[in-house]
Amino acid sequence: MKFMRMVFVVLMAVALCGPVSLRAFGDEGPLDTAQPKGVTSEEIIQHFAAKEKEFKVALDQYGYRQTVKVQTVDGDTPDGEYQQVFDVSFDDQGKKVKNVVFAPQSTLQRISMTEQDMDDIENRLPFVLPSDEIGEYSILYAGQQQEDDLHCYVFDIAPKQIEGKKRYFQGRIWVDDKDFQIVKTYGKSVPDIGTRKKGNENLFPKFTTYREQVVDGPYWFPVYTRADDTLHFSTGDVKIREIVKYTNYKKFGSNVKITYDGKEVQKDQGKPASPPQQK
Repeated sequence: MKFMRMVFVVLMAVALCGPVSLRAFGDEGPLDTAQPKGVTSEEIIQHFAAKEKEFKVALDQYGYRQTVKVQTVDGDTPDGEYQQVFDVSFDDQGKKVKNVVFAPQSTLQRISMTEQDMDDIENRLPFVLPSDEIGEYSILYAGQQQEDDLHCYVFDIAPKQIEGKKRYFQGRIWVDDKDFQIVKTYGKSVPDIGTRKKGNENLFPKFTTYREQVVDGPYWFPVYTRADDTLHFSTGDVKIREIVKYTNYKKFGSNVKITYDGKEVQKDQGKPASPPQQK
């Protein structure tokens, strides 16, 4: 997000962000830093990375609706808002297409939404970490923790290095100890963009994304993202609130097979789940 002065966008600066200060949203138990029993942390990483690769294939077969609301806040009062609702579906050739169904005039005055913001909303807030990408990240076992009724392994992750203009996730992930799937992420997209000498600044808030089993099959799909953060621009702080909802998951009618643990997924194999608490 870029800082705005009057009606002009002012580009300001920041270097590559430091470690994320972790403060996740949600009902969490205490973090137990003891090593897991009966399995190594490296084995857990290999398990969930393999499941994430399967999930990424499955997710590419689904359309959905994404509802986005971004607010700037003065004290506790919103003083600007950006909204967009769009559907992700498929054309006749099976290619994903985005159709905006609601986009009122933005009333944001202190920041502007950038191309990188929209790319993050579509691609990094619903973070997926498949096995063919884990080599790009340092993954550190942090412990075990209860998330509502789930017992989870917790890992801190960060990109090993930033390559070109590619963007990454940095933060913490929670992995269900039965399904070995990511059920929650907390962190931010990196790097922040710009250099102070050139007067550029494009900052990105920390966010939490929850997943649930909301469609047929065994996978945990992103359902809700929330950000409540303060962006520290050179000219002053701007408090941000952001909510993104993912609904109406519908599988594209094709002959593509989705597998889980090497077996083809049939309908009605998923487990019901309650939505996350929306605070």
